[in-house]
Amino acid sequence: MTLVVHLIRHAAHGLLGRVLTGRMPGVPLSPEGRAQAERLAGRLAGRLAGAPVRAVQTSPLERARETAAPIAARLNLPLDTAPALDEIDFGAWTGRSFDALQDDPDWRRWNGARGLARPPGGESMAAVQARMRDHIEDLRAAHPDGQVALVSHCDVIRATLLLYLGLSADAYDRIAVDPASVSTVAVGDWGARILTLNEACP
Repeated sequence: MTLVVHLIRHAAHGLLGRVLTGRMPGVPLSPEGRAQAERLAGRLAGRLAGAPVRAVQTSPLERARETAAPIAARLNLPLDTAPALDEIDFGAWTGRSFDALQDDPDWRRWNGARGLARPPGGESMAAVQARMRDHIEDLRAAHPDGQVALVSHCDVIRATLLLYLGLSADAYDRIAVDPASVSTVAVGDWGARILTLNEACP
């Protein structure tokens, strides 16, 4: 039996590319992001019609919930919040601008050695991979066939894809995960296979 997992990055918000928002509250989708989320929901509703969709789940953060809500509505499914899908805990870096982080040696170390480093007071990539692996295995036990749609965050999705590809977390920047994009993984007793990568909403 195979579970098909659609890993969906939330749509755009107003601080995108300027601030490391992490788990900070009060970061909703921008008007552009809301439009992206609606287009994504329409595209996914057609794409997922071929096999049963067992669940739509979202990170607890506002921007993810706002992206997931129209998907759940189009599929006529409840929207479940899953803490395992939350953003990486960036600890002391949360809310800092990327410009301000450039001179921080810990920031440079984090981006040069994701497999070893971690944000100050935060979470390692290995910890993210462990929680995502465990969550997907729980989903597979509950839904051994069909599909699930999981709305999460860029580096969480990157970490998950690297895990299933068998690559080091240091390779994180070799994978693009754009806002409102979908990457799809098939997971079974036989292992896992990446089916699509970073399919962007048109």
